[in-house]
Amino acid sequence: MKVITGTREFCIEEPTVVTIGKFDGRHKGHQKLLKEMLRQKECHGWKTAVFTFDMAPLGVVSGKRATVITTNEERRNNMRAMGMDYLVEYPFNREVAAMSPEDFVTEVLVKQMHAKVVVAGPDCSFGYKGAGNAELLRKLGPEYGFETIIIEKKQDDHRDISSTYVREELDRGNIEKANELLGEPYAIHGKVVHGNHIGGAVLGFPTANILPPPEKHLPPFGVYVSRVLIDGKFYGGVSNIGRKPTIQGDNPIGVETYVMGLEENLYGKDIQVQLLNFERPEQKFDSLEALKERIGKDKQYAADYVEAHPELFAEEE
Repeated sequence: MKVITGTREFCIEEPTVVTIGKFDGRHKGHQKLLKEMLRQKECHGWKTAVFTFDMAPLGVVSGKRATVITTNEERRNNMRAMGMDYLVEYPFNREVAAMSPEDFVTEVLVKQMHAKVVVAGPDCSFGYKGAGNAELLRKLGPEYGFETIIIEKKQDDHRDISSTYVREELDRGNIEKANELLGEPYAIHGKVVHGNHIGGAVLGFPTANILPPPEKHLPPFGVYVSRVLIDGKFYGGVSNIGRKPTIQGDNPIGVETYVMGLEENLYGKDIQVQLLNFERPEQKFDSLEALKERIGKDKQYAADYVEAHPELFAEEE
């Protein structure tokens, strides 16, 4: 997959099947849309191209800090895994925000992306104040030589599956429900960094620490049963998300994971921590000994969960 990022000056020379959106998360609704793109590719032989922005537009327009379910890197991995040919991460600023919907279609989708088919959801929006919509795509398509295919929303219990819905469930700590909407476990990617070495040296539970970027939308601080992907293989894990309040000092927000059945040195290695089940909130203990005792119980809870769900730990294809 070719990633076009950091520039507004680009041109895809070959005909494409295009979709536009934030694609925050890869929930079942997104998957439905992307699968239609692959079907169109198979029918016509055209390349698939996803148009998105390099940052959340809300953060630029409102000045508010915007969090995302998937970071740019995670989104790239998702699109690559779905078999997309191009991913355009268009730089977003106030000038781009002021672009008229018609100019976006003619200048970006038609001239730069060579769109022959545009696949979108019924609530798609683009251009100044999101004034562009599915109806405008249908109207302009015949004039500029592209077909518009609108994919109806995938629903869960009469509610549209959306990134907002996923985020709500994450915020409640309903990991199983969020995963159901995503169609896959909620994941946090990162490079293993050195922590305070309390886990292995003091508590006897060596852990892998990753520091999610500030824009990553995290569920409530606490302890989770996790599935850890390392070099293409899944391991059971116990993950703590938070600031480790029992440990002295100003600890950064991190994801600390005990990986079951693995004693390999993971420092510097890229891993993926996938959350499966929320066990308990993060808490401050009176002593390291009390923390050690609680972690022992967390490990047993996770071991029981892993044993009860062996299908989740088959080798990745």
